[in-house]
Amino acid sequence: MFSKPIQFIAQRPTLFAVMIIAACVVSVSALAAVPKPEIPKGKGDRCVEDTGFMRKNHMELLLHQRDETVHRGIRTKKHSLKECIDCHAVNDNQGQPVSHEDSKHFCVVCHEYASVKIDCFECHASKPRVKKAGQRL
Repeated sequence: MFSKPIQFIAQRPTLFAVMIIAACVVSVSALAAVPKPEIPKGKGDRCVEDTGFMRKNHMELLLHQRDETVHRGIRTKKHSLKECIDCHAVNDNQGQPVSHEDSKHFCVVCHEYASVKIDCFECHASKPRVKKAGQRL
């Protein structure tokens, strides 16, 4: 079954090596052409954690925060979804925060790029709540 390809490799190792290198170069150049998402900046001077750490670990932080809040009754702001949404809200052309249904939404920008489904907003608000006079949020 594999005898002909193996014979070809054994008889022409240099040609085979050139073909492999060419395939790798084509693959790498094709990957380099994929545009990276343009990630909107948050409102603060810096995030609550290092940017690289947040890109890699934000879901674990949110899940931990959820467990602390729901199961133990401990509410803190540092890694809460509400604080993330408040800081990273993106406005539309009228100056209003966009929801997760808009491709400009902070979370959606990366999640669409990575083909990852966001289910947080099935229950949680995807844009900051507007504070009315005398109202506490």
